[in-house]
Amino acid sequence: MNNQDNNYYQQITGKTKLLGVIGHPVEHSLSPVMHNAALSKLGLDYVYLPFPIAPENLEIAMAGFAAIGVVGFSVTIPHKQAILAILTEISPISQAIGAVNTVTHQGNKWVGTNTDVEGFIASLQTTYQQDWSQKKAVILGNGGAARAIVAGCVQLGLAEIHLVGRNMYQLRQFRHSWQNSPYVDKFQVHVWEELPKLIPLANLVVNTTPMGMYPQVDESPLSSEDMANLPSGAIAYDLIYIPKPTKFLKLAETQGAIAIDGLEMLVQQGAAALKIWLQQETVPVGEMRQALQNHLRS
Repeated sequence: MNNQDNNYYQQITGKTKLLGVIGHPVEHSLSPVMHNAALSKLGLDYVYLPFPIAPENLEIAMAGFAAIGVVGFSVTIPHKQAILAILTEISPISQAIGAVNTVTHQGNKWVGTNTDVEGFIASLQTTYQQDWSQKKAVILGNGGAARAIVAGCVQLGLAEIHLVGRNMYQLRQFRHSWQNSPYVDKFQVHVWEELPKLIPLANLVVNTTPMGMYPQVDESPLSSEDMANLPSGAIAYDLIYIPKPTKFLKLAETQGAIAIDGLEMLVQQGAAALKIWLQQETVPVGEMRQALQNHLRS
């Protein structure tokens, strides 16, 4: 460990303020790595901890958090939708997409929002600047992760947004779940068999499915035949960041596509959450990114 790494560690006392992440399981989360690096860089007396919370314990856990003065916490699987019923206030973006990933204790209230949308947009804008109003997106998958991507594409102002899933019943459910949202008419849903006609039109293809994640590292949601029709210069975006690169991104790069993995979205949504908890305009995004990269290399 070098001297710079030593700056990431501070003495924890009775005055140290608590942040964290709730999930089940949560031991795999990389959020503590990047958040504690940022807090140390800022010289703040905070610590960010992983809290394994089983679904049936969610409400009692939040009562405990209030009792011990937890400032705020991140929310990951399986709590992103279940927590909506427990929160005092929910931001418009969280209501629109039906999921919360960031919670703050304000007075006696738990306030929820979703920084995944901001993280997705920021990761695209930091990587590639362009006029999105002339572009078309294809989103692969219709699970929970796809919700933030749909909202992000709408906010970017893409000309067309096409969401593709394998199960027609689930696609209809996904579409229906946006019924009371301002985004409901902003995207179209398609079955997987329609991909061959969509890929040649795509300027942005986003994989929100788990295909390609360990242990399925040799799998891709798009075959090499599908990918052959992707226009050169398109952006292929995979929410997965281990392995690096995924087979999906390898195939895309052979077609001359710009490849982005999910690590930048993880960093950017985390930075957006930290700004909310600390109530400040800037946080050390570079340190957060570097801490994750160092951790994944070790």
